[in-house]
Amino acid sequence: MTRRWRTLPLLLVSALAPSFSLASLAFENTAIVRTIELGGSLTHISTTYAVKALEPGQTTYQIALSKVERAKTSWLEAKVKGQTAPLDVTELAEDESSTEHLLSVSLPKKLAVNGTLNLVLETVQTHATYPFPEQAAQKEPQLLKYETGLFTISPYTTLVQRTKIKSSSPNIVSYTTPHDVDSFVRDGSVTKSGTTITYGPYHDIQTDADFVAKYQQPVSVHYSFDHPVLEVKTLRRTAEISHWGSNLNIEDKIHLHNAGPTLKGHFSRLEYQSQNYFRKQAPHILSELTLHLPPGVTNAYYYDLNGNVSTSHLRTTPSVAKGSKAMQYSVLELRPRYPVLGGWNYSCTIGFDTPLQDSLGYDAKNGIYIVAVPVMTHIPGTVVDDAEVKIILPEGAINVEFISPFPELSSSMSTHITYLDTTGRPAVTFAYKDLTYKHTGIIYVSYQVPVSAHLKKAMSVSTAFFSLFALAFMARRVDLSLHKK
Repeated sequence: MTRRWRTLPLLLVSALAPSFSLASLAFENTAIVRTIELGGSLTHISTTYAVKALEPGQTTYQIALSKVERAKTSWLEAKVKGQTAPLDVTELAEDESSTEHLLSVSLPKKLAVNGTLNLVLETVQTHATYPFPEQAAQKEPQLLKYETGLFTISPYTTLVQRTKIKSSSPNIVSYTTPHDVDSFVRDGSVTKSGTTITYGPYHDIQTDADFVAKYQQPVSVHYSFDHPVLEVKTLRRTAEISHWGSNLNIEDKIHLHNAGPTLKGHFSRLEYQSQNYFRKQAPHILSELTLHLPPGVTNAYYYDLNGNVSTSHLRTTPSVAKGSKAMQYSVLELRPRYPVLGGWNYSCTIGFDTPLQDSLGYDAKNGIYIVAVPVMTHIPGTVVDDAEVKIILPEGAINVEFISPFPELSSSMSTHITYLDTTGRPAVTFAYKDLTYKHTGIIYVSYQVPVSAHLKKAMSVSTAFFSLFALAFMARRVDLSLHKK
């Protein structure tokens, strides 16, 4: 499997990875601009590095993240500004005493002395915000807090840098004013304009440990967020391929959690209905969900622990040819059985069918089938803490190979047995962690099905039918009477 993530062994890294002091000689950052877009469960960060080479023939550039920041990051990608092709990123392991986590980015070309390049590092953090206060009444707003470091640390000297923190709501309760930064400031240490808070510009930022220990400091933003803070604790997706039915069935078992402030006092149904009537729903209450499903879905179903939930509506769009880009999606609108408040959970199962020809290809020359299965159906604004994707192939499938759109925690093969099976169906299971809207990729599985395997189900059904017929035929001719007439 081709992967853009690679982790070098610790001994190899200790021999190859340059220290901050050595790396600082190769480049100079003429400017760093970090933009943080605040959300609920997800926080999107885009950092632009204006790079200038100080030595000839440079092919790699190092980026430093704090270990706390790296632990919260579930997705990252480096690109040249204005280009779409991602660059290879290698994680450099560090010893436990280090406070930074280094990433090595392969540059698209060698840089000569004084050569410049603009690199963009995009990351998505999960669970980076928390409710503050931790409890809120039904009528009260939802307030969250986000914390980060004041300076963007780099192995190279930085001439000027700034950090912009953007909130989706203009209601920003408070933000930190940094201290002891007068020697780096010319205009002002922090400013607020509308929904954006800007720290800097700060000048002549050094790379040594003494600077980090003396001047690096946490800053926080306390803001209002107008949408539920949702987390999917567990997602169990099962995709079953049926050649006889020409169908791909996808079923998701979802355990949803509202990570917003917990309810202060008792829940009032009257207050909830009043808020709905006046269209002033509290932001920390989840009352409905909207999901984008593939075109051409049929037989959609939605149920929870108590049974079928009728408060749902599906708007379908026609199927598109395999390989074509879908311009529209089927929309599934869900309303949980009860409003989900902060700290509450909701478990449900969502399933649907799609035509197999929309996602299955066949290489007639080699007799290979290739099926494309989405990793997940993203719920807007959520993070999936623990995901398992199980793809069940037709009975008798052999030579199974697969490729994941991003590294999985684990993958395994097993046998799934259901009705009308004889030996069972091969199944591929993938395990993932901390999935976001950036992880809505496609898993490709290739396999072969011999002609005998195609006929196995028909032969087994025919054998069972004729065996039952023969048994009935013989039973009618057995005389069980005690006395003959």
